[in-house]
Amino acid sequence: DWALACTSTITREAWCAPSAGLTLWAMLMPQVVVVALPPAPFWHNQQAYEVAFGSAWRVSIASLIAFCCGEFVNSFVLAKMKLWMAGRRLWMRTIGSTLFGEGVDSLLFYPLAFWGTGIIPDEQLPAVMLAQFVAKVGVEVAFTPLTYRIVAWLKRAENEDYYDRDTDFNPFSLRA
Repeated sequence: DWALACTSTITREAWCAPSAGLTLWAMLMPQVVVVALPPAPFWHNQQAYEVAFGSAWRVSIASLIAFCCGEFVNSFVLAKMKLWMAGRRLWMRTIGSTLFGEGVDSLLFYPLAFWGTGIIPDEQLPAVMLAQFVAKVGVEVAFTPLTYRIVAWLKRAENEDYYDRDTDFNPFSLRA
């Protein structure tokens, strides 16, 4: 999840928000398809495979909803902050947008996936959500120096520093 979020952040910063959306769909769809396919006749470890890949229907749906909503918020906030800050303070934009995006992700995922299941006691969900949120934001903070290097390299290589001034932020569009 964090690797996909970091990739999306770098793509969004280097090119534009719709490109990050295409990246999201390109990376997410194979995960959904692989879990949905029936196992091969010789495969006898399907249950372990489903547990390992989190394909329980509720967790999968919660993950998809939370991730898509969180990434949309992250993308939107990052793009708007870039405009407001005239392209300066990348660290503030990436960490600030992560606060909002991961906040949405955590607030949606845990209740949708686990509320009322008994897997995680309902009264413990807020603590788990907070720990997850802090960990994800911490990863963003820790990776900020690497993000700076990758974004700078991509901008130089592409000779581009895109600003989402007239971007259609429709999350269902596949246009870049």
